[in-house]
Amino acid sequence: MTDKNNNDKKVLRAPLSGGPAGGELDAAGKSLSEALRVSFIILKIIMIVLVIAFLASGLRRVGSDEKALVLRFGKIRGVGEKRILGPGPKLLFPYPIHEVVKIPVEKNVNLAINSFWYYQTPQEILAEAEGSIIPVRVKPTLDPVADGYCITRSEKQNRASIGSDGSDYSILHTKWQLTYQIDDAERFFRNVYVEDIKPGQIYFDVIKASVTALLQSLSEHAVVAVMVNYTVDEIMFERVAKVRDDVEKLLQENLDKIDSGIKVVSVQLTNKIWPRQVHAAFQASLMASQERPKAVSEAKTYAEQTLNEAGGGVAEELFEVLSGTRTVSEQEEEFLWDNLAGQAQEKITKAKAYRATVVDTAEAYAKYLHQLLPEYRKRPELVLQGIYWDAIEQVLKKAGEKFIIQPAEGVKAHEIRVIINRNPNLK
Repeated sequence: MTDKNNNDKKVLRAPLSGGPAGGELDAAGKSLSEALRVSFIILKIIMIVLVIAFLASGLRRVGSDEKALVLRFGKIRGVGEKRILGPGPKLLFPYPIHEVVKIPVEKNVNLAINSFWYYQTPQEILAEAEGSIIPVRVKPTLDPVADGYCITRSEKQNRASIGSDGSDYSILHTKWQLTYQIDDAERFFRNVYVEDIKPGQIYFDVIKASVTALLQSLSEHAVVAVMVNYTVDEIMFERVAKVRDDVEKLLQENLDKIDSGIKVVSVQLTNKIWPRQVHAAFQASLMASQERPKAVSEAKTYAEQTLNEAGGGVAEELFEVLSGTRTVSEQEEEFLWDNLAGQAQEKITKAKAYRATVVDTAEAYAKYLHQLLPEYRKRPELVLQGIYWDAIEQVLKKAGEKFIIQPAEGVKAHEIRVIINRNPNLK
């Protein structure tokens, strides 16, 4: 049995070791083994590449004007300053364990605020951008639905006739430009809503689109709150920088209240105009305002010149003293009188000279009469006759021609003829 079985085994193995069928099976096994070995090598390489690619997917690069937040299962990773990643390459555990949110900071963004401008058609806007002029038909009144405007304080009027604050209000159209940047990435990420980024979108563009409505609303609130505290002239000409600074300050305060992480770089008042319906009236008012300083200056110059011609620099002070609005000592008043100049001084000098003449004449007459008084008491008729003839003598000395007519006795009427147009050369 044993031999027989051994012989059978030998018989069965004999074809495998040396026959044609056994060689084909051996070659197929080797090919299969080689194919499996190559497949395993390729699979290993693919797995290694996949692992490297998976790890490499955690490499992030933060731009020079960006800061990044690393989210681990939706929460910000890190403590203190490590919560914010600065510019440069960063290696993190791949998504979805970690997610990197890159926020552009220190990058100025401009936002035009045209809410307070009057309505313009697309053709008018295009013509304005090109610098050309097209005819515009202005409506007789503003349309509150289409036209934007700001309410501004006008010149202060009578409190009882205008309102409890004693002021009237006016209207202006304005255009503004806000320049802002994100200076605190974490506060911005936590408190400002940003839409989810869709495939193909740029996060910076999504940020701008998301915060535009917020900044537009806060800017409009700041403009309305500030401009109502200034007059039309102050906004148009006198205090433009102060108005702009106040709007910028109030806008920044409102952004800080909500911890927005947004910094206001600047606020510019790019255009301002009064309503077109009252353009002619404002032009007349503007012209009057421009001419007012000149008229005031000319009036002051004329007043000073008149005062100098009338009495000099002390004329106004002396007038206050004489009118009783100012009280001074006698020495001060005498000083003012002595320092008068111009026409007042000339009149005072003439008055003093006239007074001296009158006094001297009166004194001479008094002296003369005192001398005649004793003689008059003795012979009054003779003294009066002497005075009469002295007066006649003085009168006749000044007369160029003298006609002496003696009345004739017995003649009741006399006829006297005088030639008026005589030859002036005749003596």
